[in-house]
Amino acid sequence: MNRTTGLVILAALSLVDVADLAVTDGEHPPYAVAIAGAVLGTCSLVLAALTWRGHRWALAPLVVMRAVSALSAVPAFVVGGVPAPVLVLAAVIVALTILGIVLVARPERAAQVAS
Repeated sequence: MNRTTGLVILAALSLVDVADLAVTDGEHPPYAVAIAGAVLGTCSLVLAALTWRGHRWALAPLVVMRAVSALSAVPAFVVGGVPAPVLVLAAVIVALTILGIVLVARPERAAQVAS
């Protein structure tokens, strides 16, 4: 896996954040969390596109926004009454966020040229 894979993961998670606003029941996640997620997701998509196009400055804010978005899923693990599928989805989102951040934060390895 490489930086491109990490960027694709973070962009896909951003799309999930935006879509979450359309599928929330107002309780899981609450509307406030879904709205905040949609804003973070939209901003993250813009930053992911800029990073994809070579604007390296956009990578740090993208990582921060995705980390904040993942942290917004943490209350699902401590609030009672959250359905099991929502807990599983929250765990997958947090795990994929960590993976995506690790992949984009790793230094690129220089291609080795065979002599």
